Amino acid sequence: MTDTTCPCGSGQTLEACCGPYLTGATLAPTAEALMRARYSAFATSNIDYIEQTLLPETRADFERQHITEWAGNSKWLGLEVRSTEAGGAGDEAGKVEFVAHFSYGGQRHAHHELSRFVHRDGRWWYFDGDIVTPQPRTVTKIGRNDPCSCGSGKKYKKCCGGAK
Repeated sequence: MTDTTCPCGSGQTLEACCGPYLTGATLAPTAEALMRARYSAFATSNIDYIEQTLLPETRADFERQHITEWAGNSKWLGLEVRSTEAGGAGDEAGKVEFVAHFSYGGQRHAHHELSRFVHRDGRWWYFDGDIVTPQPRTVTKIGRNDPCSCGSGKKYKKCCGGAK
C-alpha cells in the first residue's frame, strides 16, 4: 500500500485508515467505518471489497461489470458524512447518510444516499440504501413591519432590515 491520503476524507493515510479493511487484514468496527471503506473501495476500484461487504442475501443483483466501469471511469472527488444513526459496538443495525462527490464523463455528480447496515456474524454488512432527493428550498419573505427573524423583538425595518 502506498503512503497516500485515504479517499474517505479522514485526513489519515490510506494505510492507517481504510487500507486494512480493503485488504481484509481487519474488519470495519462500525457502520460508518464500513461505509467509508466502501467509498475508498470505489475510489481505488477494489470491486471485490464492494461485493464482499454486501450482505450475502443481497448480492444477487450485484452488477460487477457496471460497478467496475463506473468506479474505474469516475474521478472520486470527496466524501461527506452527513449523519449516522446507531451502527456502533453492541448495535445490530445502523444508518449512514452520505454524499459521494465524483466526476464521470467530464461532469460533476453527487451521490446522496441513506445507507442501512446490519451487524451479523461479528461484522458489519451493507444492506441497502435509498437515494436522498434534494428538497426544494423555500424562502419566506419578511415584511418591513414583521418581527425581525433574528429574535430581537424589533420590527424588521428597525433591526436587520434597516439601511446601514
